Amino acid sequence: MNRKLVAAATAAITAAGLAIAVSLTSSATAAGTADPTMLAAMARDLGISPEQARERLDAEKVAGQTDAALKSQLGSAYAGSWLDSTGRTLTVAVTNPALTNAVRSRGAVATTAKHSASTLDSVKTRLDAKATTAPDTVPGWYVDVRTNKVTVLAQSGGEAQARAWVAAAGVPGDVLAFEASTEDPKPLIDVIGGNAYGVPGGGRCSIGFSVEGGFVTAGHCGSTGGRTSNPSGTIQGSSFPGNDYAWVRVDAGNTPRPLVNRYPGTVPVAGSQEAPVGSSVCRSGSTTGWRCGTIQQKNASVTYPEGTITGLTRTNACAEPGDSGGSWLTGDQAQGVTSGGSGNCQSGGTIYFQPITEILQVYGLRLVTSGGPTTTPPTTTTTSTPPGSGTWAPYTAYGNGAQVTYDGASYRVLQPHTSQPGWEPPNTPALWQRL
Repeated sequence: MNRKLVAAATAAITAAGLAIAVSLTSSATAAGTADPTMLAAMARDLGISPEQARERLDAEKVAGQTDAALKSQLGSAYAGSWLDSTGRTLTVAVTNPALTNAVRSRGAVATTAKHSASTLDSVKTRLDAKATTAPDTVPGWYVDVRTNKVTVLAQSGGEAQARAWVAAAGVPGDVLAFEASTEDPKPLIDVIGGNAYGVPGGGRCSIGFSVEGGFVTAGHCGSTGGRTSNPSGTIQGSSFPGNDYAWVRVDAGNTPRPLVNRYPGTVPVAGSQEAPVGSSVCRSGSTTGWRCGTIQQKNASVTYPEGTITGLTRTNACAEPGDSGGSWLTGDQAQGVTSGGSGNCQSGGTIYFQPITEILQVYGLRLVTSGGPTTTPPTTTTTSTPPGSGTWAPYTAYGNGAQVTYDGASYRVLQPHTSQPGWEPPNTPALWQRL
C-alpha cells in the first residue's frame, strides 16, 4: 500500500474531525467453540496468544454483522469498511458527512470519502474488462477502501506503461493510485494425477503421479529444461524416444498430493506395487477422464514416428491426445504414465504406459503416498552383473560409480538405475559418462 497516500488521507480525516476512535465491544460467543488448531495457527501467524485469537474472532464476528447492517442502511453513500490491525475497531466510510452519526450509533468509527464503494467497484470492473491488454509489468489491481482509490500495481520501470493502459481504459485519474510492486504472481495448485498441465511451446498433457518436489509424466510432453504451466515448473529430466518418461520440479506454492483425479472425485495413491498381467487397470487423463481395462502384456516395444519405445506395458484401456502422461492405477497402487497407442474412446484401442517403478528408479524419486511419509519404490529387477564390473547389459542394476565396457569403450554410471533396452551408454549421457 502507498503509505504516503494513507498518511495524507489520515491527516485529512483527523483535521476534519470526522474520525472517532470507538472500539467494538463483543458479546459474541462464536469463538468460544473455535477449533483449537485454528486458534493455534492464528497465534503463530499473527503473533498473538491463543486467547487473543479467540477474542479477535469474537470481535470480528460483531464487526461483520455491524458492517452488513450499515451497508444496507447507507445505500449508495456507503464507501467501504475496514478493521484496524487488532481486529477490534471497525471504520466505515461514507460519502455523505450527514450520515456519520448513523455509523457512530452502531459503535463503529465514521469517516468520509469522495468515492462510494459502488464507484470504486465500477472502475475496477472497467479495468477487468481490459485485462487481456494489461502490460506484463502490471501484476494486478485492486480496490483499496482505506485510500478510497483503485490501486494499480506496476513493476520496476513499468509505471508509464501502467498509466498508458489505464488511460486507454478511460478510467478517471482521481480515483486511481499507482504503487511500485515486486509481485510476480503465479497460480498455487494442488498437483493431482490426471489433471491437465501446460507443456512447453503450448498444448497440454496430463500429470502422472506426485513425487517429492513435483510430478512424473510422459517424456514426449517436453524436453529437459522446458517450462510447464498450471502448475508451473521446470522439466528436470526427460527421455524420448527409447523411453517415454519425464519428471517436473514444480515451483514453490504448488503442492504435490497423493491423489489421482477420478472425474469426478479423487482416489488415493498408496504405493507402487506392480500388478501382474491380466489385472484390471484404470487410467486418468485430462481429455477422456477415467477409463479402465486390463493389462495385456508387459515389456512391449512400440514404434512411433519419432522412434521406438521399449519396456512399455500394453493395455486395452482407451486414451486420446491430451491424456498423455496421465496416471495408471490398479486399486490404490500406481502403475505408470500414459505413453500412446492407437484407437480412441469411441471405438476402443490399444494403449501403452511407461511403468512407474522405472521412472522413480532412474531419477531417484520418491512417490508421494496417502499412507504418510513418502516411500522409496521397491526394486523389482534382479542384478545379473554385479555393479562395478563386467560388460553392460539390460535389466541390470548399476550402483553409483559402477564401471562397464560397451562396444570396446569404458563408461562410469552417473546415477543409480536398472538398465533397460535402449539405455546403451552411448545413447544415455545422463546415465553414463565415457571414460
